[in-house]
Amino acid sequence: MDLIKKITIITTLLISSLSMAQIYEIGYITGKSNFIGDVGETTFINPIYNQIGDDLINGISLKWNRSPRHSYKMTIINTNLGANDLNSKDPRRIERGYNFKTPLTEISLGIEFNMLEYNLHEYSNLFTPYFYTGVIHSKYDKQILQDANITRISKKNTTLGIPLVVGIKYRFFENFIISFELGARYTFTDDIDGNIISTDEVGYNFGNINNNDWYMFSIMNLSYTFGRKPCYCNIK
Repeated sequence: MDLIKKITIITTLLISSLSMAQIYEIGYITGKSNFIGDVGETTFINPIYNQIGDDLINGISLKWNRSPRHSYKMTIINTNLGANDLNSKDPRRIERGYNFKTPLTEISLGIEFNMLEYNLHEYSNLFTPYFYTGVIHSKYDKQILQDANITRISKKNTTLGIPLVVGIKYRFFENFIISFELGARYTFTDDIDGNIISTDEVGYNFGNINNNDWYMFSIMNLSYTFGRKPCYCNIK
């Protein structure tokens, strides 16, 4: 019985120590999106040039800071993703004149790596660059080309992808963190812009059918941190 009590006490202490070391963040995301595919511009990072008029981003972020060097993060982001050939510098696309727009919802799960030691309980370093990657699940409306116009239809499509994100973050007022990041999303599909359709009734393609679609997010994230300060005890 004494052995069971000791094991129970040790287990309880370990769980308590781990729980005190957990530091969380919840944040609001805003920014702009731009599409890279077979319609519109081919410039990867172009948040300033307005392609469709309502490409603003809104979302939330949740983060578990496991150490000064890495965190587990989830984001949920909504935007209107689209592109217009008339904004391209390619004369062939300008002459073609296609455009599309679709609401897009992205859920992302992954790991954020800090390039510098970033301890939320110390003030020795309030700033760090970081890198984020993981997996995304994107939901968007299916597009179809009709009479030289790309039209959104009610059917929903989904795809997985890989986020490749770099950013910088700065802590202020002890519990607030502001970050700015540029993130490319490589998707496992080539039909966000409707350039490939293959059904019993319709079959066509345009553009480069060998390259999958990408889209970019240029983001500002304001987050609030909370949780207990970790306790490090010397065992003698």
